[in-house]
Amino acid sequence: MTGITVLKIGGSIITDRSSHIPKALPDQINRIAEEIAGSYDNLILVHGAGSFGHIFAKQFRLTERFDTRGLIKTHCSVKKLNNMMINALSSAGVPGVPVHPFGNCLLENGRINEMFTSHIKVMLDQELVPVLHGDVVMDTVKGIDILSGDQIISYIADKLGADKIGVGSNTEGVLDDLGITIPAITPDTFDKIRMYITGSSNTDVTGGMLGKVQELVELADTVNIESWIFNAATPGNIRKFLEGISIGTHIRTDT
Repeated sequence: MTGITVLKIGGSIITDRSSHIPKALPDQINRIAEEIAGSYDNLILVHGAGSFGHIFAKQFRLTERFDTRGLIKTHCSVKKLNNMMINALSSAGVPGVPVHPFGNCLLENGRINEMFTSHIKVMLDQELVPVLHGDVVMDTVKGIDILSGDQIISYIADKLGADKIGVGSNTEGVLDDLGITIPAITPDTFDKIRMYITGSSNTDVTGGMLGKVQELVELADTVNIESWIFNAATPGNIRKFLEGISIGTHIRTDT
């Protein structure tokens, strides 16, 4: 069995983030599932919530206050998107199983304080593909908060000792001020290029690209897990990453 791979697919790839209502992109979801079908050994999949989560999270101001109706509506919405992904994986022959962070995590002031991961390891041992997602989660300080897929991948990769992380976004990696892909980022170079990294142009309550990069740089710095940010909207890129081909921006400890 290969080492653990954690793959995150951004919500901007599988949903229409510019929509005012939750809107999935079934063709993209099915394509992604088919690419994963080629290589899913010891794979943990995490997907963003996109328009299924961010719209309601913003509407009910869930990053600012506790709102019961908003909590329920947001969680039920992201579960629908997760179910679409599970169904697409199943149709492609991938044994994906849902793991909903709402019932699996506890935050403390927006950061993961507790997360049950032992069952995820057993799932991998049984050759299943755990599928997690961005979600609304209980918080010991704030009552509730939004847990991004980016924070999930960092936590799981650390706890389970992943070999590598892939983050499929809608750009060709991390771009500089000229729109050119930065080939590599290290903890030493991050401060020099962070000014060029902007958030999402659409509704996003989890930090956009800068949030992604910061999570991954910290992971490289603390536990030496390498990551790649690449364009998952380009057909074939997910398969390339899973096959070990370096694409997009490589985040690592050394230059």
